[in-house]
Formats: sequence, C-alpha cells, structure tokens
Amino acid sequence: MKLGLGIDTGGTYTDAVIMDLSDGGILDSYKTLTTHSNLVEGIENVIAGLKPEYLKEIKLVSVSTTLSTNSTLEGKGHPSGLVLAGYTVNGDVPARDMVSVDGGHDSKGNEVGYLDLAAVEEFVNSTRGRLFSYAVSSYFAIRNPEHELAVKETIERLTDKPVVCGHELSLSLGAYERAVTAVLNARLIPITSQFIRAVLSVMGTRNIIAPLMVMKCDGSLARIEEALEKPVESIFSGPSASLVGAAHISGLKTCVAVDVGGTSTDIALIDDGIPEISENGAVVGSWKTMVRAVRIRTSAMGGDSHVWVQRKLCIGPNRVIPLCLAATDYPLLTDKLRKTEKPSDRIMDDIFQPTSFFVRSGKPESEEDVQALNYAIEFELENYERQIFDAIGYEPVSVSEIAETVGKHPLQFVKALRSLVQKRCVYHIGFTPTDALHVLGEYEAWNSEASQLGAGLLGSYLGLDPAGFSREIKRTFAKNIALDLMAFFAKDFKREDLEKLLSSSRFTKFKINIPVVMIGAPVKAYLPELEEFIDADFRVPRFHEVGNAVGALVGNIIKRSEILIRPAGAGTEQYHVFSEKERVVADNYGEAVDYGLDLMEKLIFSHMDGYGLQKEQVRFDLKRKDINPGFGALKETRLTGLGVGSPLKLEE
Repeated sequence: MKLGLGIDTGGTYTDAVIMDLSDGGILDSYKTLTTHSNLVEGIENVIAGLKPEYLKEIKLVSVSTTLSTNSTLEGKGHPSGLVLAGYTVNGDVPARDMVSVDGGHDSKGNEVGYLDLAAVEEFVNSTRGRLFSYAVSSYFAIRNPEHELAVKETIERLTDKPVVCGHELSLSLGAYERAVTAVLNARLIPITSQFIRAVLSVMGTRNIIAPLMVMKCDGSLARIEEALEKPVESIFSGPSASLVGAAHISGLKTCVAVDVGGTSTDIALIDDGIPEISENGAVVGSWKTMVRAVRIRTSAMGGDSHVWVQRKLCIGPNRVIPLCLAATDYPLLTDKLRKTEKPSDRIMDDIFQPTSFFVRSGKPESEEDVQALNYAIEFELENYERQIFDAIGYEPVSVSEIAETVGKHPLQFVKALRSLVQKRCVYHIGFTPTDALHVLGEYEAWNSEASQLGAGLLGSYLGLDPAGFSREIKRTFAKNIALDLMAFFAKDFKREDLEKLLSSSRFTKFKINIPVVMIGAPVKAYLPELEEFIDADFRVPRFHEVGNAVGALVGNIIKRSEILIRPAGAGTEQYHVFSEKERVVADNYGEAVDYGLDLMEKLIFSHMDGYGLQKEQVRFDLKRKDINPGFGALKETRLTGLGVGSPLKLEE
C-alpha cells in the first residue's frame, strides 16, 4: 500500500489527511489550529492527530498554504530591494529600496543601453545590511535576459541574499507587472522557506522519509526546490488545493468549488479535471501580478470576518479572532464581556466596539522573525502608535482599558489602534460568523458562552436577542456566497445589479447547471439559506472539512510553456524564436517553426522527466496560432504547450 500525506496550513486551521494513493481513498484526517508564531507546533499537532501506524508507510508528502496570500494581502513579507535596468516604473511597487540603472533591450532582444553594473554594486553595498533579498527587472528581458542575469551575478558576488529575476517568473509583456511580481516573489522567499523548513522538521522528527511537493496557484504540484525559488507561484496555493480537493472527494471532474475559510470565501471551477486558469495574472490585494493562477473569485468574508454594528449590521472586511476561540485561550475574556461598557453607537466604528479586545501578536520564534519585528518597529511604527502599542500586552484588553491606561478618549487613538492591527503588531478579537453559529448551536468547537455574551451586546443595538442577531448574520453570510456564485458565472454584470436580481422577485431564481461542491468546516450550516437563494446541486461531500489537504495531495504536475516566432526585421528572412530558455535566430520561417516545435516537446518532457515521469505517462497538448498581419508583413506564430502528469504514476 502506497500512502500519501497531505497538509494544508491556512489562516485559521492546519489540516492533514492520509490517502491510499493507489485508489485515492482517504484513510485518516485531522484538523487543528494554525500556530502563526510557531509553524512547527501547528504542523506537529496536526500530524500527532493522525494514526501513527500510517505514518510509517508514507511515500509522498504534499502541502498547500495561504501564508503567502495572507502575507501579501496584509502588506507583509521581508524587505526586498529592486534593481531596474533600462527603465523606471510609474506605479507603486512593494519595495522601499529601489534603483534604476542604465541597460535594457528592445522588442527584438537587441541591447539598447550599456548595463551600469557599478551603480548596481553601489546600491547593493548600501542596502545589503537591511534587506533579505533582491529582485531584478530589465526592460524586455523576456526577449533577452542577459542584463538580468548579469545583475543577478553581481548581487550574488556581493552578498548571499536570494536574487529573483523577472524573466524567471513570466515571459509576458508588461515591465511594471513583471517588476511587481519579482519583488513579491523576493519578499516571500523567507516566509515560504520558513514554512517548508517547518514541514521538513516535523517530517524528520516523525521519521517520514518521502519526497515533499507543494501546490502551486495554477492547481499543479511542484518540487520543493522549485517552490523555494518561486514562492510567488504559491500565492493562491490554498484555494487551488481546495478546488482540486473538492473534485476528488466529490468524485466529479467538472464542478464549481466554494471554499468557506476563516479569512475569505473562494470560488473556482474545474473542467474535465483541469482547473480553469485566469486569462490575466493573479491579482492579490492591490498588486496585479503575472503569475498564472486558477481563476478565483475571492470575497473578503469568512468565518473569522469581523461582525460589528454602526446603526446597522456590518460584516467584514477585516478578519479578527472569534470571541469563542479567544475565550478558550484567555478564560478571563468572558468576565470582561460581562462587565464591558456599551459605548454610544454614534461614536462606534469597526474598531471601537463593545466586543473588541486587543492582544499583542505572538512572540517571534526565529532570528528572521526577530529581524522582521525590529524592522517593523524601527521603520513602520510612528510615535503616536508606540504609546498605544505599549499599553497592550499578551492578555486581551478592551478599548476602554486602553483609554484608561493612556489617559485618552478612544476617538483619539482609534487610528493608531487600526494601524497596529493592519501591521500585525496586535491582534483584534471580536464577534464573527463563527460566533453566530456557536450561538445557534450549529457549530460548537469552542467557548459558546463568549459568543452568547457578544451576541447579546451587539444585538441590543439593533433590538435583536442573541439568537435573532445570529440568524441575521447567518442569512447575510449565505446571501454573500450566493452573490459571489452569481458574479463568478455572470462576469460582465455588476454586483449591485446581481443583488437587485437576487432580491427582485420570488418568481425567479439563478440556476447553476454544474454541481456546487462546498468545502470548509461550517458549510453545512449555510445550505438551507443557499438553496433559498440559488438553484443548484449543492454537495457537501465526506471530508469536506479537510478538502484543501486532500487537494494538496491529488494535484497533477503541470507544465505550461509558450514560444513566440517573429521576423527578425525588414530586409532579412531570418526569424527570432523566443522561449523561456533562450532567444535563437533561425535562417527562415520554416526552420524557426521546426525548431520551435522540437523545443516545445523538449521543454515539456524534460520538465516531466525531472519528476520521474516517462513520456507515455504524460498528456501533451500543443496549440499553434499563426498570425498574418497582412499588407506585406511577415507571418508570426505562437506555440502553446501543456503537459499533465500525475505523481501517483511515479512508481507504476
């Protein structure tokens, strides 16, 4: 029997499953809380919940995570420097330290400026003490990467910090987006490295000797070495794993998956076993990247979304620690809820609530964490924030308690408190949809008394008892999922128009013609309301609570590649062949096409060979698009290759 171990580390939970890889059957599963301050602890806890006799037979370990997504959304990641060659960027980039030097190429790959490596050396020597990594983006490096490679070689000679080149991540046009992608990748390297080291550490402790693979955001699996080099490709690792997992545990090759997590609700589609890929690059928060990713519609509403009142019920968009969970870790919280003062709703906002409490984030565990924390305190905390930060310890305090400590009215420091939460210096504890389900008795993982007290406090502002308040939250939450499902399929319609359609008539209903598979711990609770809003075949399969961990294990190894064949210029029959590997000059069009076709097969099958997959074990699709501009212009050709292989076939 060949067993596999799948692990998913999310913002709230870490899940694990053990699967018989020969038939895809799930033998065991476990779920525990993610320990952000010490990932090893959380991964050890989830593996400790699995049957030990199975761990001895593990032949493959595969993981997925939302850590990269959350770090990017929260503006975190370790400081990285950016070197631009031959151009400057007009928009914002996620790098505090940046330099633009002479260099770059044109659209045909010809050098247009001499590369100023002396300026690169000066930049690196002045920044290497405070940066964790570097990103490099040269103008038209997708046509000729020699300047990016030269800059990378220079940086590696001067420092041991990781260096990421834009052409290594994307061959699409768009210098600005490629620069952003390179910087995000560089910033995520330490985070991904820490996660993978945590997994390897637990594997070593448990004596699990097996290959380790990582789910990428296009629904494919990658070796650990590739994941460490390109962590930006795991930005949507968690949602991609949920999609693949939903298809597996439901036995469907075509379906739409709805993953209700702690931070967000993610919707994606798989068609005939292949995830639908976005035509544009992945968008994470305010950053548009060139990362090829599953088409995902994400709503900033999850089980941990903040429920607050301001003369009406509001949910999100920020995530907080649920009262029920916090009261489990901090038992005195229920007493504080009983004694809390009710402020006037005229001055309340999403921070200033009777159910809001604040606690310092976990103590840093590693040297990298200490450096990142010191950097945040030195460069990110303003003077007005430090006083509030000092008033918050490692036990929850209310807004009124902070006010008493600092001698200020809450309205005078709400801005500082909000900023500290955004910078992850402190955690916000508050009422959530998870608390609402605890009040209704439909989900009972933690302290229901704290949830009941919180619902009583907030519901009183709206004239609702705890149960009525919680039912209103549940219905609003389900309606949001329904609207997101409608928007996922009706891409050209505005959300407000879809909301009108949803509420306009009891004689019409939006219908989805493929099964909708629900993933996540509490999803069963929302089915009655969802079926009221949407006409669909909703399914909650067995093991839906750990669907992401299943997906991490059953994903395919997928290799996509593009080759562009273009005329070298007027007055010559020569053609350029641009690929991820190189730029080659062919004597004529026919020779260029033959070379491109041969190269495409080599790129796809050599990648699969690196995973131990033979040619007959790989599905290979090739698409060719010829472009005839007309008016005497020479023909262009674009080749697109797709290789799909299953890691389950490695020992066949």
